[in-house]
Amino acid sequence: MDDYDYITSEEIEKIKVAMESNGLERAAAVIQAHLESSDNVELNIAITGESGSGKSTFVNAFRGLDDEHPEAASSGVTETTVVPTKYTYPKFDKVFIWDLPGIGTPNFKAEEYLEKVNFKTYDFFIIIASERFKSSGVQLANEIQKMKKTFYFVRSKIDDSLRAAQRRKNYNEEETLELIQQDCVRGLQELDICSPKVFLISSFELNLYDFPKLEETIEKELPKHKRHVLLLTLPNMSFQVNERKRKSFRANIWKLATVSCLVATVPIPGLSVVCDVTILVTELRKYYKAFGLDDESLQNLANRVKKPIQELKSVLKSPLTAEISKDVVIKLLTKFAGAKYMVVEYVFTNIPVIGSVIAGSISYKTTSMMLHSCLNELADDASNVLKKAFESEM
Repeated sequence: MDDYDYITSEEIEKIKVAMESNGLERAAAVIQAHLESSDNVELNIAITGESGSGKSTFVNAFRGLDDEHPEAASSGVTETTVVPTKYTYPKFDKVFIWDLPGIGTPNFKAEEYLEKVNFKTYDFFIIIASERFKSSGVQLANEIQKMKKTFYFVRSKIDDSLRAAQRRKNYNEEETLELIQQDCVRGLQELDICSPKVFLISSFELNLYDFPKLEETIEKELPKHKRHVLLLTLPNMSFQVNERKRKSFRANIWKLATVSCLVATVPIPGLSVVCDVTILVTELRKYYKAFGLDDESLQNLANRVKKPIQELKSVLKSPLTAEISKDVVIKLLTKFAGAKYMVVEYVFTNIPVIGSVIAGSISYKTTSMMLHSCLNELADDASNVLKKAFESEM
């Protein structure tokens, strides 16, 4: 099975049993319950590191916000976080990013720190340093590992380091990044970290350096049932993330189309059409939010790249970027599937056995094809927005 297709063998067995013993209606309910449970998965991300390393700015960047946003974490040159502070993602209330107090004091003890910040809460830790990683970060990593949690080393403020290096003769950005990477890895190895991975990040230029690689690595190492929810919340700041979101949503389409198909076999006229519209509205709104095509997300991106929001909106082509409502979806459905769609399905629903099979097939194909089409439209719009946002840098 595809990595993004995280329905388990146990879930498939439940669907099979439901179909064999309780009929198609029960099978549809099992699939629907699986889809709803995946939307309610909670994810907790911990951000820690030395005071002044840029933790709070990174928290904001990971949420797709700049430091001036009303809901941004407080940032500054001195430590501004004294207790674990929880922040939600805009539009996704099941994912939390925690700004933890700074580490690195002379009397720092990693095990006491983790107990104090309630380490069991978090799915993984990101340990940030703005220069070389020090012993406190290594202590913390070792304790996290003992507790069977995952951690990532992030070297922040890489844009500042590059600006400083530009004053040297024969400056080469690629070579400079490689030297910084090697220095961080060597420093961690000297402190007995085996084969460390270090990601070079600028919180102000998320499309550059190792931010996309960090996101991809975290996503791959999460349990399958949490990957999709992470992808939903990632700021749409790179083409790689955009394509992974498209792939993840695509993996869900067969499940949604199957629910539509199974409901269509129930001999209640009009039920299937109502179900199809509900499925489409709900899923298309997820696409819209996850690809960052709502006004708030576009404004946040415009602020980060210092361009007018109307310039970003000028490349939007899909009618779904204007509104996703039941009326809009019904119009698209009749246009996409043909004006006879509802009548044909209604007629076949009332024919015993063979009519239900035909109605189910019509519903499956229509829902599947329309979701694929709309997903590609919105993902393409998101890619076009990114091109417009960063066109001077490409």
